Amino acid sequence: MRTLLAGAVLLGAVLLGAALGAAFSADAVALAGGTAASPSHPVVLVGIGGLRWTDVSPTATPVLWRLAEEGSVGTLVVHTIASRTCPADGWLTLNAGARATVPHGASGRCPQPRVTLAPPAAPGSARAPGVPVAADVPSLPFLTRYNRQFHYSPDWGLLESAAGNGQCATAIGPGAALALAGPTGQVADYLPSASAASRSSFARCPLTVVSLGAVPAASGSAAAAVRAAAVRADDQALGRIVADLPTGAITAVFAPGDDTSPHLRLIAVDGPGYATGLLDTASTRQPGLVQLTDLTPTVLRWRGQPAASGAVGSPLLRADRGSLPAEIRALIGQDTAAQVYRATWGWFFAVFVAAELVVFGVIAVALRGRPQKRGRRRWAAARVAGVAAGAVPAGTFLASLVPWWLLPHPAAALYALAAAWAIVITVVALAGPWRRDPMGPPGVVAAVTLATIGLDVMTGSRLERSTPFGLSVLLGGRFYGEDNNTIGIYGAAGILCAAWLAAMALRAAASRSPGGSRSPGQIPSPGGIPSPGGTSWGGRRGRGVLVVSAVALFAVIASGWPGFGAKVGGTIAMVPGFVLLIMAVAGVKLTARRVAFAALSGVGLFAAFALVNYLVPVTGHSDIGFFAGQVLHGGAGGTLRRKISTNIASLTTTPYNLLIPLIVAGLGLLLLRPDRLGAGALSRAWRTVPLLKVSLATIWVMAILGWFAEDSGVGVPGATLPFILPLAIAIVAGAASRGEEPPSGHTGAQAAADGPASAAVDGPATAAWHQPADDRPASG
Repeated sequence: MRTLLAGAVLLGAVLLGAALGAAFSADAVALAGGTAASPSHPVVLVGIGGLRWTDVSPTATPVLWRLAEEGSVGTLVVHTIASRTCPADGWLTLNAGARATVPHGASGRCPQPRVTLAPPAAPGSARAPGVPVAADVPSLPFLTRYNRQFHYSPDWGLLESAAGNGQCATAIGPGAALALAGPTGQVADYLPSASAASRSSFARCPLTVVSLGAVPAASGSAAAAVRAAAVRADDQALGRIVADLPTGAITAVFAPGDDTSPHLRLIAVDGPGYATGLLDTASTRQPGLVQLTDLTPTVLRWRGQPAASGAVGSPLLRADRGSLPAEIRALIGQDTAAQVYRATWGWFFAVFVAAELVVFGVIAVALRGRPQKRGRRRWAAARVAGVAAGAVPAGTFLASLVPWWLLPHPAAALYALAAAWAIVITVVALAGPWRRDPMGPPGVVAAVTLATIGLDVMTGSRLERSTPFGLSVLLGGRFYGEDNNTIGIYGAAGILCAAWLAAMALRAAASRSPGGSRSPGQIPSPGGIPSPGGTSWGGRRGRGVLVVSAVALFAVIASGWPGFGAKVGGTIAMVPGFVLLIMAVAGVKLTARRVAFAALSGVGLFAAFALVNYLVPVTGHSDIGFFAGQVLHGGAGGTLRRKISTNIASLTTTPYNLLIPLIVAGLGLLLLRPDRLGAGALSRAWRTVPLLKVSLATIWVMAILGWFAEDSGVGVPGATLPFILPLAIAIVAGAASRGEEPPSGHTGAQAAADGPASAAVDGPATAAWHQPADDRPASG
């Protein structure tokens, strides 16, 4: 009965949080929906490969500057499949409304599509100037077969269909031909270059796509001059196009791909509904940041055509903006942050992990020995080091409270701010009134980490963008919610925070119960947990259950609700961890049926979120709802195959990844038999620190589930280990430095008989949780 009541309370809280999330999402959708352009406008798309906002100025590109002043601007994520996106990849992606690519290397020249013109109707007759002719992209059938391996379900010819039934679409330039070709490669109306077009070329069809010359990379002073000349030439060509536009046309100028290195690219839209604004889209939820895959559904909307069920993007909308120079500076800052992430991410994790190994190794070696004083120093140093290391992820997120990407040395500013925040968190954790509790400082770090990530996710994920543990904008994977590098840290922080707060609640209940009083100023022992008895609902354990339920509510709603994080794998992995922790606090003995319920609880909640998001559009656009639509309409096979293949491939992404499964398996054995593996300190900490055993066990389970539920695979536990292991060491060190080891032969049952003790939590409910058969204290 107590368990059912606890579940009812938690379910009610989840529904309340969901309702609040829906209200926020509804407001956002209503605001965005009021700024959409009217349908059935002539549309002209102009692509300039490699173009960036750093190329634009009133003097160098007067036409583009004027178009940006009058229209809406943004940065464009052009990533499709490979690490570098060639312009041909972008044109092919526009064609199909889904990510696609042509074969090419990570460096070198990008391939150009070959276009063949249809022969004249009469042999020897001349073609009329400015009149489009039929053409063919002979490589398209091969490209359709080539892209099947990536499982993105492209809808070939989707962009061309935006013109409407019985309407034509004109392609000007080879890239445009690739964008408007049908599934067999046929292009009905084609001109080889913008110089061959006339005013009538832009008026004869309601949809026109133009590919201008790609901008070369600037790797030196001579190359920079060549790039500047190419930008000027493209701007002059754009001026001729703008002068020939039909009345009421919507014009979009964008870069369909990179030059030699990945960057965020330029996009500007001018026309009805986009005056003097900032581009926005539901696919990123980041003002000023849009994706290449958003363009095809946007053109369909501009032309008044129904949205394609397989298109993965969202229409471009307009938001308010300030002055154009200030906005362009902010857009350039977005790319600066993305470049800092790309250049430093790998080095950061290598240095971070190496520093942890070195610091803990030095502590173990320099302070080794038997003298009691030296042992206490070793444990004290390990505690400080563990808390400091655990504070680093939250520090990297909080660093973005300052716009470091606009500072003169952005990378140095990011890591200096992150270090400063980590120090502040460490000092607060070690200096507060909770410092005498072994789980206190790590619990504070976990609480700060949980609150930082959760509140950021609920308010737009601004702090996570382009930070080491956060979202990689250039890769185009996620733009809101937690990244796969973050979800394990977030879930581990939630479980550890919940366990710490529950233990405090239970100790407070014990101190107020008969026989649990303490003298003034006396700090209750971490083992001071009330026994399962009690006359109120759930006994005194009900307080702990409610505390864990409240933390679980915040963590799961922030991460999983479609209007906030919309994290699929995170929901599947986190919910079972919290359910198991609630069972342990409530004193529920684990059975096969209950373990099965816990394991499937995350899948069940994810399914509920997905159906609500799909069936109730007011909850907003998200990956969860899109996947639900695929499942209901039979289109989820490609997505699942892609996720599975990416998960398996994660094992070989780096040499370190091959070690992660072995490390995770070793940690599982350590949790199962700590004494036999020489971890006597861990075994003793379990008997003195309430809920430590169950919290570490549930974090391990959550990491395993995240491994298989997220497409990044072993990356989830791999990113979690540098966070949770130092905090676990800090807890064990805190318990050891206080010398809180029960006397020899002092078992959990005897502790319960002595009064309020940790056996009430780590007793019957967790006896099935990795409890060693030999419960005697280990020596050493």
